[in-house]
Amino acid sequence: MCDTANNYNTNEYYMARAIELAKSAMGHTSPNPMVGCVVVKNGRIISEACHERYGEYHAERNALLRCKEDTTGATLYVTLEPCCHYGKTPPCTEIIIEKKIAKVYIGSMDSNPLVKGKSVNILRDAGIEVVTGILEKECEDMNEIFYHYITTKRPFVAMKYACTLDGKICSVTGDSKWITGESAREHVHFLRKKYSSILVGVGTVIADNPMLNCRIEDGVNPVRIICDSNLRIPMECDIVKTAGSIPTIIAHCCTDEEKIKRLNDCNITTIRTGSDDGHVNLNELMNELGKMKIDSVLVEGGAQIHGSFIRNKLVNRVYAYIAPKIIAGKAKSPVEGEGIEKMADAVKLSDIKTTRFGDDILIEGRCNMCLPE
Repeated sequence: MCDTANNYNTNEYYMARAIELAKSAMGHTSPNPMVGCVVVKNGRIISEACHERYGEYHAERNALLRCKEDTTGATLYVTLEPCCHYGKTPPCTEIIIEKKIAKVYIGSMDSNPLVKGKSVNILRDAGIEVVTGILEKECEDMNEIFYHYITTKRPFVAMKYACTLDGKICSVTGDSKWITGESAREHVHFLRKKYSSILVGVGTVIADNPMLNCRIEDGVNPVRIICDSNLRIPMECDIVKTAGSIPTIIAHCCTDEEKIKRLNDCNITTIRTGSDDGHVNLNELMNELGKMKIDSVLVEGGAQIHGSFIRNKLVNRVYAYIAPKIIAGKAKSPVEGEGIEKMADAVKLSDIKTTRFGDDILIEGRCNMCLPE
């Protein structure tokens, strides 16, 4: 049960439990939202479940089908407005009505045009009392990726980096292992589980030969995306070698058909975009990723890639890990490029949250200037 649930009233208590259930499926539901459901009768929970995997039953149907008791007159708590249309699974409104639920508490409303308020009306027309907005902000924050993707059809973009107190991501010789401690680096793998894809520039691949996988218990490997304008990626690197087991995409603006075929033969998907001053057109790439049902991208560098995403106003959230170290000199900063001329034009973050990982501090927040209109 949620540690904070005791601070809530009864309805918030059950919704907090539904949120906890929803989060337990993180990394497995994309591009669907995370959803949790709790069924209560006579003051006790008689069933609970979450949406466990994309394409499988939703939380409400799981909870009601698995319930061993009579649900007549019960109350149902669900973090997101139930679906009311046929997709990969039947509508949840149908089973809620069928199981004779008397009251439904909804955390947040669905922004999907196929649902958006329609389910509430269907349930009320069936004589079911519906109350909305229970722990609404918590439910919405949990599914910020889903809300962005369903309304824009483009991935939610998070930018992550680690730097020293003086804003350096490596020493003057390029050494970067390690800026932060073990606990901060472990949290990065939590992010790799949360976001459905991870993106780096080919310079990072050439310099570090990374795997870009998720190395935590119950981890989910993100789709790996490499921005490689001129297809410089070495065929012997670990990214290419493991493309048969971890989905991999290389975005480019190159006409080297021979290299493209060699990469395709290694189970790598290639996406050709137009050229943005000699580089991959990131806006075109985001459109293509959206069509592929990739709902989120964790951008892990390098510095020029970060600068390009900021310049194109594509970043929705920033994760900055700050280590209490000073390097000084001319080492690289986390975000490069031409930069701004006036402080008034700086990218501003909101909903700031700080978390301590040993001696390191994570600062994260929403990138307001990059939010969709």
